[in-house]
Amino acid sequence: MVVIESVIKTNPLGRWYIELSDTMKEESIEICLDIYEYAQKIAMMGEEYGGEVEVAWSTEDNVTPAQINEVRQQIMAYEAEIEAQQDQPAQESTEWTPNA
Repeated sequence: MVVIESVIKTNPLGRWYIELSDTMKEESIEICLDIYEYAQKIAMMGEEYGGEVEVAWSTEDNVTPAQINEVRQQIMAYEAEIEAQQDQPAQESTEWTPNA
């Protein structure tokens, strides 16, 4: 299993971003500006390892608690959205009949 380091950082304008690095490769850094981009890049990085990845989170010293909270909220919203998408086809298939 590979460890993907996810570091929350702040740019000079005060906007957070996430820097990803594959611990198995030197100079393997990806920058993510939102959670959707983050999820996409984690999936791409994980494909090389058969999806067997562990994420290690950390933050730079200048990241504020509000920024950390914003990242957490976006992650929770993203996970809820994915869960709803996964549940939707199952619900639709039980309600649909060929004679309707």
